[in-house]
Amino acid sequence: MRILFITSTRIGDAVISTGILRHLLDANPDARVTVVCGPAAKELFEGVPGLERIIVLEKKPYSLHWLEMWKQCIGSIWDVVVDLRNAPLSALLLSKRQYHLGRAAKNNVHRVVALASILGLEKNPPAPKLWPRPNDTSEAAKLIPDGRPVLGLGPSANWIGKVWPAENFTSLALRLVADDGIIPGGRIAVFAHESEREMVTPIIDVLKDKGCEVIDLVGHRHLLAVYAELKRCAFYVGNDSGLMHMAAAAGVPTIGLFGPSREDHYAPWGHRCASVRTDASYDDIFPSKDQLFKVGSLMGTLDVDKVEHKARELWQRRG
Repeated sequence: MRILFITSTRIGDAVISTGILRHLLDANPDARVTVVCGPAAKELFEGVPGLERIIVLEKKPYSLHWLEMWKQCIGSIWDVVVDLRNAPLSALLLSKRQYHLGRAAKNNVHRVVALASILGLEKNPPAPKLWPRPNDTSEAAKLIPDGRPVLGLGPSANWIGKVWPAENFTSLALRLVADDGIIPGGRIAVFAHESEREMVTPIIDVLKDKGCEVIDLVGHRHLLAVYAELKRCAFYVGNDSGLMHMAAAAGVPTIGLFGPSREDHYAPWGHRCASVRTDASYDDIFPSKDQLFKVGSLMGTLDVDKVEHKARELWQRRG
């Protein structure tokens, strides 16, 4: 069986889409898979069982990247085509079955549910999952060795408007690893891309000054290695980002922090996950188009007490 899986460019959306691929692979464990995605998401799929190839699409004017995809795929007969991008030429590929996102993209439900609906699975949506390679798992064990439990922090995001203030992350982490916290004496792992180091360094510095054992995981590492590292955490708190969705997919109790983004569509998925948002609603807080890249953080009305309460609540019911 040959599967063509056309998915997202952004890391978070690509992670969310993996529930569908998981379902297809569970039903067809010997399937051969071709993934079409953008360059940012490519690494997420390099461990997929039965992977034949990844077609990386660089956006081109006039949507010519879809013509490039069609050229690379037209020579095959596909058993299943899953198109989560509503690509204009995917319907012309030779295939036995096709599933297109279509109008499901506009459904006012969580994105996991919307995607599952194209396979008729909206009542029991398959949870996202990634497939780390053996070397990812072994490297993660070196970076986060066995020992006291680890609190994972994701204090960065791809847009400053979604970033909770650094001093709030610091205060929360100190409370959660305090003697009366949910992870007393725990180690703290800070996750971010190397390009975000300036954003998160103040958090690392303060935590170290307070005597915490900090595992600095800021840097450019393979996304599947980061996923394997997240799996070694006991708890995760982070801004709405691809990292947050990776932590949830890893099965880690995860809290996502929301303000100028929609938790009803993009909250971390799973019974071990929760979201908490600013006092202001999305509609009230999201800036106009001309102000989008002129604003600072829009997360200021989310106080530390509120997040700590949610963390304790999730820790009690994590199951």
